[in-house]
Amino acid sequence: MGLLDVLTGMRNGPRGGGGGMSPITMALLGLLAYKAVKGFSATKPAGPGMAPAGGGLGDILKDAFGNAGQGGLGSILNGGLGDLLKQFQGAGKSEVADSWVGRDENKPIGPGDLSRILTPEQIEFLSERTGLTREQLLAGLAAQLPAAVDELTPQGRLPAPDEFDRPAGKTA
Repeated sequence: MGLLDVLTGMRNGPRGGGGGMSPITMALLGLLAYKAVKGFSATKPAGPGMAPAGGGLGDILKDAFGNAGQGGLGSILNGGLGDLLKQFQGAGKSEVADSWVGRDENKPIGPGDLSRILTPEQIEFLSERTGLTREQLLAGLAAQLPAAVDELTPQGRLPAPDEFDRPAGKTA
């Protein structure tokens, strides 16, 4: 099952019992939807260091994607990918991120480099919500992020928001 299958399943409703989604997949989704997740979590009370009421990151993402409305998932992913690429550019690593979007071979990113690109708030937020240590989170994201971005940009460019909402292989 690919990342887009996971996203489609989340948009169509929760699969009880956590659906078997790995913490790294949850972290990837959370990273791409970070701003939407942060906006959603600000509306739900929580104790210090706790996930917002309603559960962990999977519950937050399911609710945020489910409440995003038609085209909302595409907007969240498009904005998240765009923001992530800007973070890489700002950190002097645009050639790495560009390789994931482009059609050439994906360049690797190490956990140390990723820790300098992501903000401490992003890392802490994702680590707390997934239950992964900082080191586990960065190692997992470093291993999975290139393929995830590559899969979300099959035409070698950042898709428009409405392109995320089309079934695979379909065009407007």
